[in-house]
Amino acid sequence: MGNWTLETISWDRFDASKVDPEILRNIKAAALVERNGGDYGIYLDRVFADDPSFMAAVKTWVVEEVQHGMALGRWAEMADPTWNFDKAFERFRAGYKLPLDSTGSVRGSQAGEMMARCIVETGTSSYYSALKDATVEPVLKQICAKIAADEFRHYKLFYDHLRRCLERDRLSRFARLRIGWGRLAESEDDELAYAYFAANEPAEAVYDRKRYARAYARRAYPLYRESHVQRAMAMVLKAIGLQPQGRLNSLMTRAGLWFLRRSATKYAAQGA
Repeated sequence: MGNWTLETISWDRFDASKVDPEILRNIKAAALVERNGGDYGIYLDRVFADDPSFMAAVKTWVVEEVQHGMALGRWAEMADPTWNFDKAFERFRAGYKLPLDSTGSVRGSQAGEMMARCIVETGTSSYYSALKDATVEPVLKQICAKIAADEFRHYKLFYDHLRRCLERDRLSRFARLRIGWGRLAESEDDELAYAYFAANEPAEAVYDRKRYARAYARRAYPLYRESHVQRAMAMVLKAIGLQPQGRLNSLMTRAGLWFLRRSATKYAAQGA
């Protein structure tokens, strides 16, 4: 377990005058995704049914993921007293479903699943680090620092298990790159888009995946600094089996920053 609980957060330091309404919209969405960690636990339990020691670690991971959602949701309710976290979560769960009936990894192998999980944890750890550095609201800054630290630990959990799986599955670097790239491309999939919709839009609104994915991205992408992207690229390269630092990292960092800034500008111009 991590070294914090909801009770150790300094809620009494909350400062409503320092809440950024644009960040708040994304926090509401992130709270729903994180709280849904239990479903991911069910999915992984089926994929790794033959590995009870790993599943024991996953049970702790699930508890921590749900705690992330509860902390973010509580903060969002403080920032917007008209928002109901439980109702938004019910709406999200009604409209977004994970493949819980699957008995194998949608990535084709256990090693492939671990590769995808490494990419997810890379994204979350870098995002919460970026949020921590961007926000001036003290309670949100504390929460994001705690979550980012957890997500870095979660990356190590999945990376260590990826190495174990590779001894059996023999997934090539190219295959890991393909899976990693595929999971990165899913950053605009239904999960975050629907979470943004369920958290922020009125009951009569009509869901449009592309529109709400861009709405989330427009508010998230400008938060990233070079240091966040550089560390994320190092984590991706390490999971692929390449040198995490050096010229390739520098090239990917520059490309990543260009993509984030270009996309943020384009989405803002489109009114996403």
